[in-house]
This record gives sequence, C-alpha cells and structure tokens, in this order.
Amino acid sequence: MTVQVTTTTLRMTQRPETPARPLPNGARIDQVLDPTPEFARWLYAAVGGPWRWTDRLGWSRQEWADNLARPGAELYVLYADGGPAGYVQLDAVADDSDDSSRSSVEVAYFGLMEHAIGRGLGGALLGYGIDRAWSVPERRDLPLARTVWVHTCDLDGPHAIANYRARGFEITDETTAEQDYPAHALGAWASTGGPS
Repeated sequence: MTVQVTTTTLRMTQRPETPARPLPNGARIDQVLDPTPEFARWLYAAVGGPWRWTDRLGWSRQEWADNLARPGAELYVLYADGGPAGYVQLDAVADDSDDSSRSSVEVAYFGLMEHAIGRGLGGALLGYGIDRAWSVPERRDLPLARTVWVHTCDLDGPHAIANYRARGFEITDETTAEQDYPAHALGAWASTGGPS
C-alpha cells in the first residue's frame, strides 16, 4: 500500500547538561558488546512491528552483520523485570564535510516494546542513548562528535517527536513522500517470525 509519510529530522549540537532521567526500579540498560544479526533483527521486529518498521525485515543475515560491524555502531538493550523492554542503536560516522576532525552520531533506532510503553522507561532510555551517543567517538577512535541526530516519521509512536524535543533535539527538516508500507502494522508477533 502506498501512503504519504512525513519524515522529521532532529538534531542537537551540544551535549545536554542535564543528566539522563534515572531508570525506574527493576530496569537496567546493557550494551550488547558483540550483537548477533539474529538478536538485532529480533529487537528491530519486536519494537518496530507495531509501528510498521519493515525496511530491514527483508535484509539477509550478512546485511545485518555488516551493519552491526560498522566502526561506530553500538547497541544498547533496556531490560525491565528481567526481560528485554526496548533498545537504542547508535551509528557514528566521520563527517564528510571539509572538517574531518568531527563526526556525527545517529540515533539509528530507538523504541520500546509494547508491554513497556507508559511505564516511564522511554525518556530514561532515550536520555541514556543520547549520553552514549555523544561519547561514541571516544570509544570508537573517531573524531569528536559535532552533532547527534535522529529521524522519525508519522508512522512511529505518537509521542516520538515530543520525546526527542524534550531531550534537547531541534527539528531541522521535514519531508513528505509516498512510500510503500503494509496497510496495517504487522505487530511484534508476526514481525519476529511468529506463525499466524
């Protein structure tokens, strides 16, 4: 099905001075030091299934492995009550501008699983991800970060832009285009490969 989709790009050019919101009791965030394609794909599908994230569902295992092996890629998983509840994936790259002494870091993917929405976890996870985004270059032998950025679209959760703006992102661009998406969200079960 072809739908009109508005994509919003948001950026921040300074590291926030306010510390990230603390996680609620029973929650923690772990970095996945050597993520497998299987786990990364499952996170993408479990979080994105309710929001029509389908772009990467057709990727081969090698495409997932190549994406995870990028020099500036990092993956963090939020756990609540002992199980996965959401994740954030970062992707840092050296700027292709004239000033190659800087890099930019994309919050490539961020979201909660359906059971974790409305529990005060999203702001804490995003704040943690932003803090880690600014320090990716230090860990990955890349130039200092000039910007941290993210894009979202109107197929994402209804509070996505408000959450990003509350953490210090500013809208820098909006584009609307026709894109192919399923008529309805697949849901986490179908997206992760569950039988109907």
